Amino acid sequence: MGEHRVNTGIKLSDRKKFLKNLIQDIDALDQMIRDGLIEKDVQRIGAEQEFALIDRHNKPSKNGPLILGKLQDAHFTSELAMYNLELNLDPVELKAESFSIMEKQLRKYLRKAEQVATTFGDAVILTGILPSIDLRSGQMDYMTPNPRYQALDEIIKQLRGQDFELNISGVDELILAHTNILFEACNTSFQCHLQVSAEEFVDQYNWAQLISGPVLAVCTNSPLLFGRELWSETRIPLFQQSIDIRSKGYHLKEKEQRVSFGNHWIRETTEIYKENIARFPLILTHKSTANSLDELAKGQIPDLQALKLHNGTIWRWNRPCFGTGNGVPHLRIENRYLPSGPTIIDEMANLVLWVGLMKAMPDHYRKSWHRKSFEDTKGNFYRAATSGIFSSMAWENQMVPVQKLFLDELLPMAEQGLSKVGISQAEASKYLEVIRKRVKTGQTGSSWMIKSYRKIKKHMSRDEAMVTLTGAIQQRRKSDLPVSEWKAASPAELKAIPIQYDWIGNIMTTNLITVQEDDLVALVKKIMSWKNIHHIPVENKEGKLTGLITASTLEKKGEVENELEIAKNIMISELVTVGPHTDIKYAMLLMVNKKISCLPVVDGDQLIGLVTDKDAQSIWDKLYEKNNA
Repeated sequence: MGEHRVNTGIKLSDRKKFLKNLIQDIDALDQMIRDGLIEKDVQRIGAEQEFALIDRHNKPSKNGPLILGKLQDAHFTSELAMYNLELNLDPVELKAESFSIMEKQLRKYLRKAEQVATTFGDAVILTGILPSIDLRSGQMDYMTPNPRYQALDEIIKQLRGQDFELNISGVDELILAHTNILFEACNTSFQCHLQVSAEEFVDQYNWAQLISGPVLAVCTNSPLLFGRELWSETRIPLFQQSIDIRSKGYHLKEKEQRVSFGNHWIRETTEIYKENIARFPLILTHKSTANSLDELAKGQIPDLQALKLHNGTIWRWNRPCFGTGNGVPHLRIENRYLPSGPTIIDEMANLVLWVGLMKAMPDHYRKSWHRKSFEDTKGNFYRAATSGIFSSMAWENQMVPVQKLFLDELLPMAEQGLSKVGISQAEASKYLEVIRKRVKTGQTGSSWMIKSYRKIKKHMSRDEAMVTLTGAIQQRRKSDLPVSEWKAASPAELKAIPIQYDWIGNIMTTNLITVQEDDLVALVKKIMSWKNIHHIPVENKEGKLTGLITASTLEKKGEVENELEIAKNIMISELVTVGPHTDIKYAMLLMVNKKISCLPVVDGDQLIGLVTDKDAQSIWDKLYEKNNA
């Protein structure tokens, strides 16, 4: 998440100073490029590994800050939520054996994180979106206590001026309002960096955009959120929507999201930086007094702190980065769309594929972007995010299935690109064969997860299925087999997981049928008969829960004489309700004490779920079995 020492509020004086520094920084960067100061004789690769932490129940842990403190290693840093951490790998020069060197480093530091996490009863897991994340994880008590994160949350909420909204449709649909930016933390990625010379930057960045769709399609690993089947890479819409500061009125002005793919090819090296300054308001500042132009005049290389901080608050899926190493400035392209996991070998294969394709850009693409369709490229990216490996790409003026495109063109191209930079055939084959098997079998992290989830959810509740799936991912990751070779999860795997039945939101039924107050009782009877249900909530025209009709209510009423009798006249209006965070045992005892067979779960005055006596009995049985095991 970048610089942590920031101002948590933007005063006018701070804003003016920061903007002055920002202008100086972009002028200084332009000057360094003109003067040939940007490094070009060496090329490096790097990566940032975001990972999730789970407790012994396979649920998000709150121990991230404690684990980070015990690690005492500058390679690790905090993330927005307490159940995430980030590992920053050392840059590696791109040459023979560089990927094996990086893999060894990645394994070394993840082992270290796992060893420390174990002392807290936690485990490290690699996955784009942790399946067992629930709505509780989006509450503020899960946010890492860090001034930067608090500042981001406060300022973005001020700029937006209304609740955030998630609206993602796939096989299922997720519509959700939330009051903070913490749902952004559901995403974990494997961010890859490639150093690029200033002279090559425009062509390389545009090429990175062009290959994004196909690369993402074979690397998807995040199809589920809160138990809903959404996009093959749900991280894409989730990240874009979870911190979208635009209010509804802005959409008519075509105001860009801070998380975006972009809208056109770039034409100059610093164009994106300038567009970021022109289009996006400041959300963070710092009090640096450094004048980058003065530093350049003195023969020093400025750090461009203001430019880097502002750039770090605009999350393009391919992002330009400026940095210095040993006092020498360089430019990088950061690939932000690749998900974490599901294994180290899968992540490394994704990196190798991307770098190989980046180095294999055909010469006829150079300086000819005005002849290419950016709309096709952007469409490819979102088709990949939506449908993954089973999508088709607009490629060379035709639509080509992703699997065919890779086998016929992109894998051979990646091999050529790796050979150009001195990667041995053995090393290239080690990683690209992982991609080849994935393509041939059609089994990515996303397709495996969907197949497994559909199989196990027939035998258990949604929350049990998500926890079981999390456990299955963790078990298979330890085998170190790539995801293309994983067997689907099975219902039997639930037995090995100490599931925690602690809050009512995890067991409530959310697929609800409701009636309105003025619906006919005759219709209520028919619906209950058709759907074989014994409880129907009653709502008013504003969608507020006002009553409940049960099978026993209808039995007591007997035959209704008036054929036009409405639900409002016979419903139970004095309701016992609970909130979604209510303790399960308390809720079940409440049902016994109040002698009720159905407990509505509400958020304010809105119905969000039901718990019936059948649900309660099932949980009692599981708790009894668990306590007597």
